[in-house]
Amino acid sequence: MTVLFYIIVSCLFISLFALVGVFTISLSGKFLQKILMNLVSLSSGALLGGAFLHLMPEGVKKLPAEKFFMIVLAAILVNWFIEKILHWRHCHKGVDCETHHTMGYMNLIGDSVHNFIDGLIIASAFIAGNPMGWATVMAVALHEIPQEIGDFGVLLHSGFSKKKALVSNFLVALTVVLGGFVGWLLAQRIEGIVSYLLPIAAGGFLYIASSDLLPEIRKTKTMGKFMINFLFLIIGIGLMYLVKFLGVE
Repeated sequence: MTVLFYIIVSCLFISLFALVGVFTISLSGKFLQKILMNLVSLSSGALLGGAFLHLMPEGVKKLPAEKFFMIVLAAILVNWFIEKILHWRHCHKGVDCETHHTMGYMNLIGDSVHNFIDGLIIASAFIAGNPMGWATVMAVALHEIPQEIGDFGVLLHSGFSKKKALVSNFLVALTVVLGGFVGWLLAQRIEGIVSYLLPIAAGGFLYIASSDLLPEIRKTKTMGKFMINFLFLIIGIGLMYLVKFLGVE
């Protein structure tokens, strides 16, 4: 199997998560809120595990540590800047999400940028090696579930019909495939670019987990619910460690 085949198939797999809105419709708001926090916790652990257990150890093999972590820091700042410019928000409150100024089409534009970057991350990971690729796909996939549920809610709240929201979300999700192909193409044309994409990916994972997901978990009001969410976070990290331990090819 070629690297490009793995990249495209993985990106198409990620795109299918946009259809999670179909299942969201049948869930009650209370139950949706309950499982969303668990999914957010799992996603946080997967992103943190992906960054610290896979992307960073591999990245410092390809670049001097100081240079690598400077790029990670720069990536975090760029992600923050993009979020502010595009009003890029990841809502994790289902159909009752407060969208503020981020409505409808602006939300789709932000998601397109996000998905394209996800594609670049997946491409760079597979080019670095299959174990890295599969770990990254798992981390991105686990993050996509709560994100897509939230995005679906934003579109409904902004006046989209259920059908239009599903179709729009899916079409935007396909930009991850475009990102994957562009990432692969860049790697063929520019020697050593993967060495620079890995710290960018790590910075993106850290930013999403620390600025978007972990603050949501921190809002948990009871110790019991917090411990359950904490457990899911540990499970997310554990899954990333398991992929690393098994060295999935």
